[in-house]
Amino acid sequence: MDVFSALADPTRREILCLLGKGPLDASRIAEHFDVTKPAISKHLKQLHAGGLVTRTVDAQRRIYGLDLNGLYDVENWIHERREAWHARLDSLQEFLEAKHGHKRRKD
Repeated sequence: MDVFSALADPTRREILCLLGKGPLDASRIAEHFDVTKPAISKHLKQLHAGGLVTRTVDAQRRIYGLDLNGLYDVENWIHERREAWHARLDSLQEFLEAKHGHKRRKD
């Protein structure tokens, strides 16, 4: 599963927000949702497969935390898209200024 597929689900995004406060075991994560523990376990597996969470084993418990490397990948992708759109919008602005002969006011 890629990182964006993992982020596509709102429950998984909420889990990431929870883990932003610190690592939690799967049972503690499940307490925050109105779904079954097996459903949360599936979400956690998908987040782990997407590279967004780490998983450590402590006896019978699975402890999950944010995987910053996966989040950096998302941040880098967004940054690249933002730069591309800024370049496109700058080109559009230049075209419109050339066509209409005036510059846009900056507020």
